Amino acid sequence: MTTKTISVTQTLAQLGVTRPTQASPLFAALRREFDRDAEAAREEAGWKAFRDAWLGRKSGVLAQITENWLKPAPPELKRAVGQALNELRPHVEAVVEARRAAIEAGAEQAAAARERVDLSLPGVERPIGSRHLIRQTFEEIERIFLALGYTVVEGPEIETPYYNFEALNIPEHHPARDTMDTFYLHLPPGITPRLLRTHTSPVQVHAMEAQKPPVRIIVPGKVYRRDNPDATHSFMFHQVEGLAVDTDITFCEFKGTVEYLVTQFFGPTVKTRLRPSYFPFTEPSAEVDASCHVCGGSGCRTCKFSGWIELFGAGMVDPAVYGFVNYDAKRLSGFAFGLGVDRFAMLKYGINDIQLFFQNDVRFLRQFP
Repeated sequence: MTTKTISVTQTLAQLGVTRPTQASPLFAALRREFDRDAEAAREEAGWKAFRDAWLGRKSGVLAQITENWLKPAPPELKRAVGQALNELRPHVEAVVEARRAAIEAGAEQAAAARERVDLSLPGVERPIGSRHLIRQTFEEIERIFLALGYTVVEGPEIETPYYNFEALNIPEHHPARDTMDTFYLHLPPGITPRLLRTHTSPVQVHAMEAQKPPVRIIVPGKVYRRDNPDATHSFMFHQVEGLAVDTDITFCEFKGTVEYLVTQFFGPTVKTRLRPSYFPFTEPSAEVDASCHVCGGSGCRTCKFSGWIELFGAGMVDPAVYGFVNYDAKRLSGFAFGLGVDRFAMLKYGINDIQLFFQNDVRFLRQFP
């Protein structure tokens, strides 16, 4: 709204005001113009401009009437102009205040409407995380062995060659100890070498050093090997190591434990078989196979049409290992196994690429809430 400039002489002439009593049509026209301006002032910014245009101390319409109409008016018009101005002023002030109150009330109502919570509307569903499939598989295996009376034990991921190799009956020149297979840490000369453990078996040695028989433990954790990443290999993966040592443990107990694990994890219809194998820390050693849970043993792509799937290596603890922990090899016996948690998860849930576990693709992770 622009500031109104009023010339008393021109305006009076236009309205034909020649006598004091004829000032009223002039103010009637001003009043009509004021009412139109008031109607147009519907928001705070417009109201402020409207207020300043009519009530401004210097440039407002009422101020200009006083300066340009009332003061220079001839004596015969002063009384009429002053009387009309006194009638117009309270009307202007009252309407300006009323418009302010109406605009503020409308703003408060709009704010209240925006802030009002409609309790009948459905709530906002926030995306939440879930346990990673590897963690779920860990917990499922742990539950199976906790039901058998085993204890969950953890150990360091950075080990010495003694615990990772020597105490597990792996000789100095064994290929597994080569830098082509193992991650060695770069340390200053004179410090005992350190490496990233290649299996969770070192924790077996720590546990036997700290505990007298009987020992029944499982060891979940990460392990590291120099493998080139592909669909079935990763330089970091997960294992669960198992160990049972007592005075009366036989190969039959070992076989029964393995069968219980497989049927509890993959289902009661899955069968197991043991194939002779070799591991430095078990004697005799065996590869544990399971009948294919996909085709039931009839042959499919998962089992490479053989009907069997290789699961993990195991065997009876080699008596030489007991010598490193001061166990009586003549009186004690036991078995040990090490299974790949990633492999178990891939087989059970039909996953064909181990890299999916580590790529943090939400589309993949959401399939396993």
